[in-house]
Amino acid sequence: MKIFVTGCAGLLGANYTRHLLANGHEVIGIDDLSGGYKAFVTKGENFSFVKLNLERRKKIVDLFEEHKPEVLVHFAAYAAEGLSPFIRNFNYRNNLICSANLINECIKHDTKFIFTSSMAVYGEQEPPFTEDKRPQPIDPYGIAKYAVECDLKLAHEQFGLRYNIVRPHNVLGIYQNIWDRYRNVIGIFIRKTLNGIPILVYGDGEQTRAFSDIKYYMEPFDRLLTEYDGETFNIGADKYFTLNEVADAVQKVGKKYGYEVPIEHGEPRHEVKHAYCDHTKAKSMLQFSDGTNLEELIESMFVWAMKQPNRKVKTMEYEVTKDIYDYWRN
Repeated sequence: MKIFVTGCAGLLGANYTRHLLANGHEVIGIDDLSGGYKAFVTKGENFSFVKLNLERRKKIVDLFEEHKPEVLVHFAAYAAEGLSPFIRNFNYRNNLICSANLINECIKHDTKFIFTSSMAVYGEQEPPFTEDKRPQPIDPYGIAKYAVECDLKLAHEQFGLRYNIVRPHNVLGIYQNIWDRYRNVIGIFIRKTLNGIPILVYGDGEQTRAFSDIKYYMEPFDRLLTEYDGETFNIGADKYFTLNEVADAVQKVGKKYGYEVPIEHGEPRHEVKHAYCDHTKAKSMLQFSDGTNLEELIESMFVWAMKQPNRKVKTMEYEVTKDIYDYWRN
């Protein structure tokens, strides 16, 4: 099967392209390298890499004309819920307009669209979130993701576009960008520990999240390629932790490898307090099974991170600075 994978330099894309190639597929990986690294892009037979900003509509038109993929797996996104109110224009261009460009071409070429949305669409509700809960996002990132979900449903009803939606949450693993100061909380904690910087927990640290190992996502994604149409699935871990517990776990692993830093608390940010999902549907229909051991996963990521070059931490250009948090001003 010929498959387009966007965001092939990011956590989900880098891992899934390798999985697809190992299972005999032809993969065209697409990434603009704004949120990932060329070193994370795979190489080999049956794989080609295209560096492309997905806002460039004409280039996307040409790419679909040249390759005519059977399936598009759309991982590319800038997933920073807390930052998105301060970068609205960038957020909607990156997460909504780019997706619309891809939807257009999938309609034209009868390409099945697999969309990675986000738990952020649920907003502030009583967890665990089930797929039938009415989305009510509280930030521009969640709004963009939900808008794409709505557009896919419309394209399905009007043009017969085949699609499936996955709402993953708090995924971890190698090839994760731990050098981004705004997203991937455990990656941020690990990077700070390795650089001797105190671990900063926003607010009281009693926010709850459920973290899962990327390796458990591969086979469920495979089923989405050929099975089902118009379905939405939550995928992630069932067991949740407070961010205080997560910070303690990273600190413990750091001490084991000779990196000892304190834990500090900063001002709270605008975010959902308790966010984790129900995965009954994915377990039943996709045979999804999560076996994540968080401490072991943090340690494996820590060991991987120790071997990485000390890349420069990127700072975004804020479009709005009113009420921006002190820890993002520097």
